[in-house]
Amino acid sequence: MENKPPQMPSPLPADLVNPTGPPPKAEPDAPLPPAGGPPTTGAATEAASVEGQSAAPRIGAGQPKTLEDLHIDELLHVVVDRNCSDLHICAHSEPVIREDGALKRLNYEKFTPQQCQRMLYEIVSDDQVTRFEQTYELDFSYQLPKRARFRVNLYRDRGAVAAAFRLISNRIPTCRELNLPPLLEQLTEKPRGLILVTGPTGSGKSTSLAAMIHFINLNKSHHIITIEDPIEYLHQHKQSVINQRELGSDTKSFANALRACLREDPDVLLVGEMRDTETIALAITAAETGHLVFATLHTNNAAESIDRIIDVFPPGQQEQIRVQLSNNIVAIVAQQLLPRASGPGRVPVNEIMIASPAIRNLIREGKTHQIPSMIQTSAAMGMMSMDQCLRDLYMKGVITMEEALTRCQNIEELKKMINLGGAQGAPPPTARR
Repeated sequence: MENKPPQMPSPLPADLVNPTGPPPKAEPDAPLPPAGGPPTTGAATEAASVEGQSAAPRIGAGQPKTLEDLHIDELLHVVVDRNCSDLHICAHSEPVIREDGALKRLNYEKFTPQQCQRMLYEIVSDDQVTRFEQTYELDFSYQLPKRARFRVNLYRDRGAVAAAFRLISNRIPTCRELNLPPLLEQLTEKPRGLILVTGPTGSGKSTSLAAMIHFINLNKSHHIITIEDPIEYLHQHKQSVINQRELGSDTKSFANALRACLREDPDVLLVGEMRDTETIALAITAAETGHLVFATLHTNNAAESIDRIIDVFPPGQQEQIRVQLSNNIVAIVAQQLLPRASGPGRVPVNEIMIASPAIRNLIREGKTHQIPSMIQTSAAMGMMSMDQCLRDLYMKGVITMEEALTRCQNIEELKKMINLGGAQGAPPPTARR
């Protein structure tokens, strides 16, 4: 699934427009002195502190607003108004938002540990507080009435309570609105098998999967079951019947839910994340028994995804899993997000591997290192490597050369492909608007 909307036909959800990285560390009150130099004191400390904050610019002028009696909803409204992706709350820092991929400080006073705990404990139940104080981690969703939902992670930072809020759009976008390849909608037509959407944290995997599930919901009469931690996009029953189960409140684990859902007459299953050996084995088994299974992995490309799945199993089981996976994999879509060359927002970059007979044979024989070259030479089947997608976006002027080279798999190969594209008559990106 703003005051300054992205330059696109339909507004993208913050999940894809503004991906996030790891939550920023709380800054110390004063930076450490340079190695070998004397401690910084007095005016020098104040100057160094200002310089240290230059990487995260402040939004708003004048005297910082007080945090006394402030409710978290006021900060979340700012996130929605500015179409940001995230809000970070931690002690000894102002509230920090992530806008178009960059961290920015809101013009408030710095939180004390007591203010952080008071504000965050206001939005969780007593049971959730108990669970958090036992485990020091808590995932849940939070609704901003009539505006948006947020995925929240509550955690401890140097003994104080902290949180990261991820904006989730109330409206589920389509694949076309997200600028995803049309092939992703075609993959949803498959009757059975395993489809993986992979990528680093904040690459929009959840939104891409939500768009694919939404497409099935609108066009197919299926029973869809999702297992999520927590539930992000809220689906409504359309042509399909869709049940969403949340870890913690609706089920104890992904593995338990997967094991049970095979008795619940599903046609399509969505596994929020294949985290452990049992969940991976059950997902493959579900695909093998005639279900269409969608899942995510935190891997960067198709070959790495295959290796990750096989390597989690003991050596004695790897050959069996390799055969099962080769027979049941349908496609792997690796995704990352890059800032646009001009204007706000980000654009998805996808590597697509389709399980052709040749790909299945490489998986079965343990020759995953040959998969990238097979993808590059199989464009007629709809496959595309990450570098080929980067090349196409650069030649269209959508992303910069610097970003393309930073995110590519093979720098020299990408340079050759870009030069080849120019030799075939494509005008240089600087000549295009």
